[in-house]
Amino acid sequence: MTPSMPTRAWSRPFVLLFVLLLAGCGSEQPAPQASYPPLDFSYLPPLALNVATLEVQSQYVPSGPPDVSQDDPAPPVAALRLMATERLKPVGSAGRAVFSVDDAAMVRSGDTLTGAFSVTLNIYTSAGVRAGFAQATVTRQLDIVGGDLPGALYTLTRQLMQQMNIEFEYRVRRSLHDWLVSAGPPPPPAPQEAPPPPPPPVVEGAPPPANGGPQAAPSYSPGPGGPEPALPYPAPAGALPQPTTVPPPPMPPLPSTPPPAGALPPPTTKPPPPSPALPQPLPPLGPVQD
Repeated sequence: MTPSMPTRAWSRPFVLLFVLLLAGCGSEQPAPQASYPPLDFSYLPPLALNVATLEVQSQYVPSGPPDVSQDDPAPPVAALRLMATERLKPVGSAGRAVFSVDDAAMVRSGDTLTGAFSVTLNIYTSAGVRAGFAQATVTRQLDIVGGDLPGALYTLTRQLMQQMNIEFEYRVRRSLHDWLVSAGPPPPPAPQEAPPPPPPPVVEGAPPPANGGPQAAPSYSPGPGGPEPALPYPAPAGALPQPTTVPPPPMPPLPSTPPPAGALPPPTTKPPPPSPALPQPLPPLGPVQD
């Protein structure tokens, strides 16, 4: 006969602790997921196009791994389409603009992400003829830190969209400047200065204006030769003497004959002295001796 094994009594505190541990393991909550705010480009200045309609389409189809754009919290194709609708504004009466997403790849190689975005804007006339186009392409790389693939994809997409907005606007203004419409009405013309008021009429006997104001030209009485001509400009105060009507005094009469000159000395009859006598002629020269 085999001896029976003694039964071990389980203490009540031990059982209670075991139940609490099982309950704690079953009630673990998953870690909260990170939130990614949606991208927005409405704060950037719009590009007004002289067309009647705008069409936004996508030519890009993800090819699968190593393309991981489908894991991006901000899908690149949706971000590029949003940029087109928020920044391009058709304000014309004819023609159409077609915005196309050509590339929106996010390729993973190890712990490195490489993004490449490319878009094209075509302008068509009302007859369906392409009148111009602008194309923009941007690329960028980013390393995955801590294995957070969604966070790295979101950060890379946001950086690429900032770069794309700058490049796209530059290409549109350079290649499609004839199709851009200036934003806002032209400024109003500058107000013109009112012409100065006419000078007040001249009143004889009125006092001159105070504070050095403009002086009226003095009035002159017509002289014997007729009225004086009017001055072409107002004369300053004190520049001209006040006219007078008193005639000047007469000039003294000139003498009829000049005064007699002084008496001349009487002429003399004394003859002049005789001239000196000429010298006697020299004797002739004799023969020359050796």
